[in-house]
Order: sequence, then C-alpha cells, then structure tokens
Amino acid sequence: MAEYSVILTIALLVLMYGYISKVLTRFNISGPMMFTGLGLLISPLGLDISQVEIDAEFVTIIVEIALVLVLFSDAALLDLKLLRQSWRLPTRLLVIGLPLTIVAGTVAAQLIFPNEPTMYMLLVALLLTPTDAALGKAVVSDPQVPKKIRSTINVESGLNDGIIFPLVVTVLAVILSDSMASSGDESHWLVFVFQQVGFGALVGAMVGYLGAKLSQLSDEKNWMVSSYQNLIPIALALLAFYLAEVFHGNGFIAAFFAGLLAGNTSDKTRDHIEEFAESEGELLVLISFFIFGLAFVPKVITFVTADVIIYALLSLTVLRMIPVIISLIGAKLDNSDKNSKLDIATMLFIAWFGPRGIASILYVLIVAHEVGELGQSIPGFEIVYATVMVTVLMSIIAHGITAQPLSNWYSKKHSD
Repeated sequence: MAEYSVILTIALLVLMYGYISKVLTRFNISGPMMFTGLGLLISPLGLDISQVEIDAEFVTIIVEIALVLVLFSDAALLDLKLLRQSWRLPTRLLVIGLPLTIVAGTVAAQLIFPNEPTMYMLLVALLLTPTDAALGKAVVSDPQVPKKIRSTINVESGLNDGIIFPLVVTVLAVILSDSMASSGDESHWLVFVFQQVGFGALVGAMVGYLGAKLSQLSDEKNWMVSSYQNLIPIALALLAFYLAEVFHGNGFIAAFFAGLLAGNTSDKTRDHIEEFAESEGELLVLISFFIFGLAFVPKVITFVTADVIIYALLSLTVLRMIPVIISLIGAKLDNSDKNSKLDIATMLFIAWFGPRGIASILYVLIVAHEVGELGQSIPGFEIVYATVMVTVLMSIIAHGITAQPLSNWYSKKHSD
C-alpha cells in the first residue's frame, strides 16, 4: 500500500473509532487495542492489504514527532508544586521501585537468554520499564478511584519515560561503540552521551522557560489570538528538538526538559498543553499503535520463541510488581495519619497498573532506526525487538481489559 493509502486508512480508522468509541468502552476495548488490532488486521499477518517497512521515511517522521510530543506533554503536565505536597508515593516508585525493576529485568533476561550480551539484556529491561497510563485510562480518569492513587500512577508514568530515555541513549551508545570498535572505528561513547544528555537538557530547559514566559507576556498584553494558544506548545517542543540536534544534544531529552519548564513556568501554558495532549496528542499516540501493529509486529513475529513469551509474562507481573510492592512497604496515603498505611490491595493495584505501551513502542522504533533495520548491522537485536513486541502486545490486551473492572472493584473498598 502506498504511503497515501496508509494515511487514508488512518483517517478512516480515526473516524470509525471516534463514532463508536463510547460504545467500545462498554466492552473494555481501548483505543490502543483497536488501533493495534486494525493494524494487524490489514498487515501481512492478517488480510495482507498493506506492507509497510518500519524504516520507511514517513514512519520515522511520525514516530519521531510522536515521541517528541509525548515526552514534552508528559513532562509539562507534571505540576511540581502539587508534587511537592504529595511526593512520597511517586518518589518511592521512582527512586526505589524503578531501579529494582531495571535490575530484576536485566537479571531475569540474562537467565532466560544466557547466550545474549549483558548490555542487550539491560537494553531490554530499560525499554520495558517505562509505563503508559493511557493503556489503563479508566484507572487514572475514574473519580471513584482515590485521587492520590490516580495521581501516583500518573506521575510515575509521566516521569519514568523521561528518566529512562537518557539511560537508553547511554546503553545504545555503548553497544554501538563496541560494534564500531570491533570494526576498527572506536568512538568515545562517554563524550557522546554527555553531549546528548547535557546539551539536550540545557537547550530544552531554555526553550521551555523562555517560550512559556513569552506566551505569558503575549497573553497579558492581549497580543495572541486564542486559537493559537494550543499551537505554541507544539512549536516549542519541535523547536527544542531541532535546536538540541543542531548543538549535538539529544532532541528527545530536550523535548522532555522543554515541557517540564514550560508546564511549570506558566499555569496557562500547562492548561493548553493538556488540551493538546487530550486531542492532537492522543491522535499521534493512536497512529503510533497502528504503525506498531501494521509494520513492527509482522517484521519481528518470526523471532518470537517460548523464552520471549516467558520473559514477557514475567515483565508484566513479578518483574514489575514485586519491586513496586517492595518500594511501597510502610508507605502512607497521609503522612500525618498513622492509620493510613497502604494495604496489600492498594499495593497490588498500583503494581499491576504499570502498562507497557507508547514509550516502549517509540523507544524500540528509535533504537531500530539507530542500529539498522532489525539489527542487520548488529546481530542479536532480534531478541530485543521480539521481547518488546510481545510484552507490549500482551500489555495492550491485559491492561485494556482489566482497567475498568479492577477500578470498579478497588473503588468499592477504597475511597478518598
């Protein structure tokens, strides 16, 4: 199918899903489930109507723009003032739970795939650590679920992708450096990582802060037409990405820091970013799920083995849930109330709703773009791609189906 036909298909899917989206939610069918499933349906694994290469130029452009805007909006929607008031639970998840999840994921991967390099297994663990609250949207949007629990899941999801991406960049730089060294082209990966992370963060922070201040000034002076207020954040995200790349920084890291500064410099800017994230941003996310089912899954399905399926099951359960439960032991919903310790049901609820979704998809597609199509330039990456693919597919189904029923069950026993 030509690129224009793919665009037409996406437009028709958005229309179709939009018209019946509320009906589908009654059957616990989420947007990611729908778009991934339809991508699979018309792919070579289904009706074989379309075959799109994951390294096609238009796929790369869509994925890069989607990742830029996801990182930007996730960071912007983190209200640091509010976070300072209820920081304990998210901090436990990010400072204790996240490192434990990475370590557990790497050790388990090394045991299940003993012949694969340790750095590859670390990369697998990193790609599958970020969580995606959108896959359990019923959980974070249901007012019956206590606000602090919803906020905790949301903050963890919003921050962990920005924390993980610099680590992905570092590990990928080491792997590529080792590969080039074996061919006589050794690179200084440490300098590369410092440039990518340091310049990316600096450029992004400057763009986000100055952009929000200019928006604030323009709004106060009544210089800006209201319809353009939702477009400013998009331009800031793309500008941060471009400038960072010009100065040899990482554009995605720049987008994250731009969002963090923009959203916490001006409340109005954050409101406009939220409006964008709920409409245009969600559209890009759903398109990314469609591309995942259409192009990525068919390409790596032949590399799926029993070991890959076992690791995917462990990743969604014990490798995520045990570190989270350990991090929450002794935690309280209200620090001033001695009787507000989290019960085991709350710990399990938070631990289960760590879906693997858009961040894992976009990160692995960026990795595929960097190392060459399906690891042809670096053998052994098939395991990385297949493991991420199976885990995300399982998560899309499992968390999509269980989000509303488990929210209903949990909220009956727990309320604000």
